[in-house]
Order: sequence, then C-alpha cells, then structure tokens
Amino acid sequence: MSDLEDFSSLISNIYDASLDPALWIDVLAQTARFVGGPAASLVSKDATSRTGQLAFQFGLDPEYVQSYFDKYVRLDPNTTGQFFAKIGQPVAVADFMPYEDFVETRFFKEWARPQGLVDAVSSVLERSATSAALFLVFRHTKDGLVDDGARRRMRLIVPHIRRAALIGKTIDLKTAESAAFADTLDGIAAGMFLVDRRGCIVHANAPGHEMLRSSGALHAVGGRLVTHDPSTDHQLYDIFAAAAVGDSKLGVKGICVPLMARNGERHVAHVLPLTSGARRRTGARYAAAAAIFVHRAALDIPSPPEAIAKAYKLTPMELRVLLAIVEIGGAPEVAEALGIAETTVKTHLGRLYEKIGVARHADLVKIVAGFSNPLIG
Repeated sequence: MSDLEDFSSLISNIYDASLDPALWIDVLAQTARFVGGPAASLVSKDATSRTGQLAFQFGLDPEYVQSYFDKYVRLDPNTTGQFFAKIGQPVAVADFMPYEDFVETRFFKEWARPQGLVDAVSSVLERSATSAALFLVFRHTKDGLVDDGARRRMRLIVPHIRRAALIGKTIDLKTAESAAFADTLDGIAAGMFLVDRRGCIVHANAPGHEMLRSSGALHAVGGRLVTHDPSTDHQLYDIFAAAAVGDSKLGVKGICVPLMARNGERHVAHVLPLTSGARRRTGARYAAAAAIFVHRAALDIPSPPEAIAKAYKLTPMELRVLLAIVEIGGAPEVAEALGIAETTVKTHLGRLYEKIGVARHADLVKIVAGFSNPLIG
C-alpha cells in the first residue's frame, strides 16, 4: 500500500508541475528514485545540428551539464537513436549500439565515466521535423546498466510525464495558482474546457467558446462536449471517467487525442485530471473532473535524417556516421569527432555504400543534399 500511495503521490506531483514549472526539479528527483538512478533530465535535442537545450534537470553536476550542451551533445552516440525511437518507448545504450563500443567512445570516457554514469534510460515525449523532447533517467555504477525493471518503471511513469510536459507547453504558464487555474486560462491561445466525468462542459475559456460557435473540431450537444466522430467521443468519455477516478487511472489515455474539424483542419487535445493534488481545488470549485486543452495540430513532416533512415533502412549508428561523413569529411576525422575507432567508421561506411547503392563519398553527399533540398534531384 505504501508503494501504491507513493506512486499515486508522484503522479499527482507530475500533473501539478504542468501548472507550476517550479515543481519540476522535485518531480525529477522523485522520478529518478522511482525508475532507479541518481539523476533525471528534461531536454530537447536537434538531430540535424546535433545541439540541445536543457529544460529541467536534477542530480547532475552543473559544470558537466554545461559541458554536455557546449561540446558533448555532438559526441553523444545515443542522440540519433533517441531521436528516432518510438514516442513513449524506453530505450537505453544497448538499443543503439553494442555496449562494448559505447565504452570506447570519447563521450563515455570524457563525460559519463568521470561522473560514475554507465547508462541512461530515455523516452521521446514529443518530436517535430527537426527536434525531439526527451525525458532521461541516468544510471550510476551502483545502479548497473538499464534492466527490465527500469524499463518497466519507465513505461509506468512516461505517459504522465509526457502529458504534463505537453500541457505545460500548450498553456505556457510561468506560474499559476491552482486555485485560480480556470481564471488564468482565458488568455491562452488554446481552447480550454473544464468537464465533469460525463463530458458536460462546466467552464470554457474564450478560444474554447469560439470553437463551439464555429462548429470546429468540437461542439456542444445538450451541454456535453462532442466531436464529429462517435468513436472519438467514446474515447474522450472514457478518458473523462478515468480522470474522475484518479490521476493514475489515465495511463496513456488522453495524452494526444486527434480531432478533425469539418473543414478538414486537424487539432489535438490533451486531458489533465483535476481530482488530485493542488488541482483538486479547481476541480471542486467547478465540479470538474478534467481540463481538456485543444489546439491546431502541426504538420507531421519527417525530418531529412528520418526520411533518409526510412528510405535506406539505416540503423541509428549508420545514420550517425552518414551525417558525420557529409558534415566532417573522411573516416579519420569522423572517428575523432564521434569518439569511435576508425575501423568502426569504415565498417559502417561500407554498409552505407551497400544499402544506398553508391560507391563514392561525393555520392553520399549528393543523396543527403537531395533529401535536405527538394529542388536538388
């Protein structure tokens, strides 16, 4: 019972952090302990430029964090694999490359090993054409490599981290008193509705009312929030009922519910439960079980690296070597930059020539350029 209560409290804190970003540091400390590691981070990475940005972190030395984004993000052999991992799927070093190769990289020798770090379990929270938002829990030597238990715990917590992060991004609040939650949301761009467990609307902000008036992705029938698709309605009502029971019952439900307007515009909805934590005051005030945020969906355009990887069935490491060859030059220079053996680079290069069907460095450059610029044939 104690473990169940601790888990429920953690989830409640995660959702409260979606309204108050100052809570994320404590949440990361709790999630690190839950998954099994000394540190956790929320970061974004760009797979093309191989740069990154820190959102929140707990447990790492600030100097090492700074050096990562200044230098080692470009040497991190996990970045390409992380970018193309399935959203919500826990992945570790062994999913991207043999561990014995990992420990020979400059990244491990110069950045991870001095901190006593041996592995990390990560999960993609959101992905655009060029970047990905990631949640990571690091493993120390005393924790050992990422095992099945860590992956299982990561799967339990990631849906809640993902929902909270997406909602926090959608409402874009620096801080908000949960007691005045609904009152502060009338100025946000996303449509916001507070609903009870049956889907009846008890409050909506100005963009939400406009959505209802324009018969867009959502409308009201008998006071209930409905879509133009009965199956989506059933999905939403199931989510609202689960939210009324408690945070942990939601799981992966309601993280990103796709909606289609009558004019063909695509929207996405995120559902936040209001029955636990500091959010309970708002839920009680409006007799609401959940808040639903709706905004227009961005176009899902694959990035050039993703398109290349799919077209030629490249592994993450092969893609990483390909991009480095194009950007940096020959095998010796790539080996130095990536912190791997030159023979390893040449092995991957041979596989690239075979898979892509070319025989020269210049042909690889032309292929990558063609994917990057549709005007190049």
